[in-house]
Amino acid sequence: MWTETLLSGKRIVLGVSGGIAAYKSVELLRLLQKAGADVRVAMTKNAQAFVGRLTFEAISGHPVFDAMFDDAAGHEIRHINWAKGINVAVIAPATASIIGKLANGIADDALTTLLTAVTAPRLICPAMNTDMYENRSVQRNLDILAGDGFILVEPDEGELACKTTGPGRLADPQKIAWRVLGAVSPKDLSGKRVLVSAGPTREPIDPVRYVSNPSSGKMGFAVARAAALRGGDVVLVSGPAALPDPEDVKVLRVVTAAEMAKAVLDEGDAADIVIKTAAVSDYRPVGVSSHKIKKEKDTLVMEMEKTTDILAELGRRKKPGRILVGFAAETREIEKYARDKLKRKNLDMIAANIVGAKDSGFNADTNAIQLFFADGRKEDLPVIDKFSAANIIIDHVAAMIGRKNGT
Repeated sequence: MWTETLLSGKRIVLGVSGGIAAYKSVELLRLLQKAGADVRVAMTKNAQAFVGRLTFEAISGHPVFDAMFDDAAGHEIRHINWAKGINVAVIAPATASIIGKLANGIADDALTTLLTAVTAPRLICPAMNTDMYENRSVQRNLDILAGDGFILVEPDEGELACKTTGPGRLADPQKIAWRVLGAVSPKDLSGKRVLVSAGPTREPIDPVRYVSNPSSGKMGFAVARAAALRGGDVVLVSGPAALPDPEDVKVLRVVTAAEMAKAVLDEGDAADIVIKTAAVSDYRPVGVSSHKIKKEKDTLVMEMEKTTDILAELGRRKKPGRILVGFAAETREIEKYARDKLKRKNLDMIAANIVGAKDSGFNADTNAIQLFFADGRKEDLPVIDKFSAANIIIDHVAAMIGRKNGT
């Protein structure tokens, strides 16, 4: 969930160059501001043919930097002052011209001069005709920028303003905003392989019915995204969930508890960190009817059998140094059941919550979690959005890594 706290206190420069996609920069500006960032806009003269400077000034609350020699700036050396103290700069859209200038050290206008002075992370988001984007010189310049430390946000594919279809559309502003967040996030999981499970499982009864639960997968997807933004090499094993794959995450889609068990246990052997949020069915029908069961009797008795206890098996296989985190969704006596599960399944931490509340548990966008630790500690989190809760969980995981490494 994109909330007002994600970029709180961050200072961002948004660079806009002269392409038709410049109108999407207004949406990007809004997203960054919604997340709490203080955003200033620098733009080329050509960009103003598509979106006027007054639009960006009104929304950002700051004057737009579009001219090196502007009397309104007084004695301020704007390209230096703006470059100091910012957390990230993002150029969206970035035309072939601006890409070529930056790749070859040309600073001949307000935007390129400012970007040359920036020492913070810099994201570049190409947007142009497909043939232009695939031109060897443009690709060579993008390679140069990548080598110089720029973070490339690949363009989307689709129909362009010129009626060409292919790569070259400016990446979705939401995607760019997440990449900006990644650029300013600590990389305390760098070099760590992280396995996350999410969502429900479905156990078939007949070809049209199954046993399942209301899990949406939102918590697990938030944990996977947070771990990836923090530098982890993340694998997400998800049951049936109507959520898009998180950026920079390998996603394995499964349906049944047996499929979930195989995927998680196979991937778990190579993981440094395992965070199991999935709501796996505890039981499945012993026999699955090959045809739809007709409503012919007043009652239906179904024999069920246990599924694999994935978390217990992960705990049994746990190697020295591996961190194992579980989740517990309870309806009563949350601390009793959570601490019992923590001990029995050899966990380092368990996140527990009461299901059924409007603002917590299955399908909600927020959660009220209690964290229990193997050393006996307990931490109560307030009702917060699931991505913020995920980051707190990752904070604790990173601290555990530090303690195990003696740092």
